[in-house]
Amino acid sequence: MPSPNPIPIQTNLVFRPAPNDQQNGSPRAVQYSKHKHSRSSYSEGSPLTAVSRNNSLSFRPLKRSTPSPNKTIAVINASGRQAASLIRIATAVGFKVRAQLRNLEGVIATEVATNPNVTVFVGELYVRNKPDDKQDVTAHGDLPGILVNHGLITELFRGAQLAFINTTFYGNEIHIGQAIADAAKEAGVQHYVYSSMPDHAKYDAAWPSLPLWAAKHEVEEYVRKIGLPATFVYTGIYNNNFTSLLYPLFCMELKTDGSFEWQAPFHPDAKLPWLDAEHDVGPAILQLFKDGPPKWNGKRIALAYEYLSPLEACEAFERGLGRPVRYKRGPIQVKVKIPEGYREQLEALEKLFSLSNNDPKKQPPYFGDQDLDSRCPDDALALWEGPRGLEEYAREIFPMEEEANGMTWMFSDDEDGFPCEPVSSVTTVPEETGDRAADNEGEKDEESFDEGLVMRGLKRDEEDWLA
Repeated sequence: MPSPNPIPIQTNLVFRPAPNDQQNGSPRAVQYSKHKHSRSSYSEGSPLTAVSRNNSLSFRPLKRSTPSPNKTIAVINASGRQAASLIRIATAVGFKVRAQLRNLEGVIATEVATNPNVTVFVGELYVRNKPDDKQDVTAHGDLPGILVNHGLITELFRGAQLAFINTTFYGNEIHIGQAIADAAKEAGVQHYVYSSMPDHAKYDAAWPSLPLWAAKHEVEEYVRKIGLPATFVYTGIYNNNFTSLLYPLFCMELKTDGSFEWQAPFHPDAKLPWLDAEHDVGPAILQLFKDGPPKWNGKRIALAYEYLSPLEACEAFERGLGRPVRYKRGPIQVKVKIPEGYREQLEALEKLFSLSNNDPKKQPPYFGDQDLDSRCPDDALALWEGPRGLEEYAREIFPMEEEANGMTWMFSDDEDGFPCEPVSSVTTVPEETGDRAADNEGEKDEESFDEGLVMRGLKRDEEDWLA
């Protein structure tokens, strides 16, 4: 059932009709009285005065109403960066949203749940056959006893005409993705946008499949099979992934000299697609909905606004931060607790982007298909022309993200010229290798298997880390 909305639903504003141009057979005169002490909204000496006097005390054209979209979008994983970006902009222009949230914890979930144009459905997309079962629901493959929450999914699509779906690894992603597609077709959804990713093994048998991406690829094939009017977006690496917290793969580690270092297995000169998910996913998806299936049905879209090598990405980050940022090619380091499904993904990714490959031309395309990679950023710019690049993100957003996570390096330096020590309430665990330390072999924290990498900084409260 939908959760009660703490903010009352607002009714549409009533616009007064424009006055008739004719009144009693003669033109209607519109006059504005001007108090002797009143001034224009520009100063009298402003150069803008000569250009425009269309301010609050001069002539203003009469307002006319604009039509509001009379459609509802079904969204899952609504606290994720992609979905939250769409919800933010779609509701601002009048769309209604029916949104699934895993829980109501965190700043983004709170933002979504208190949006008056959103009906929220709180619950997991999976259900346990046995309520006391504690097995990990993030591992790839068949999960005995972990079923699909068909009731929630069916209710989510009630009255929806559009859908934006970004499945995650909580529960059997393939079964859940197929059930969502079936529900959308049953509900008569007119345009189904699915956030997909490639199965690299389908492009080259020598390349390993990345579990989380391969699951999305299989769901995409199912959506095509059942004939939904659908579009498939392939998102690049999030600018928002970078953090100085000890998260694997995108840790921008703060050094004692005030510089940052990013270590990853990608070849330093091989191009990768980049996207500011929070800023740019919403406008792009909204444009897909506006254009509709006649233009985009069945199409794959490379949703990335920059195509940069790791070295170029670090250079952009350095320009934004105004301090050195170095790239170090090396293995993925796991120093914090992570869900098992993500661990499997990282291990496969390290094989795909092998450290033994010294030729950037031989690194597999990020999207599997070289043609799709080569369409960055043209595909994305055809939808939305105002993206936030990595340099702008580093300059304007990264310090705020870091502060929200409890860091203080951006405020002041100590007497020796080094940045303040990073402070965070994110809990870490001792570093483990990809195969885990021997004394931890086979052990799992059954009570909190999916609680790794949760934002618990000074301002975030609690927020899901992976979207």
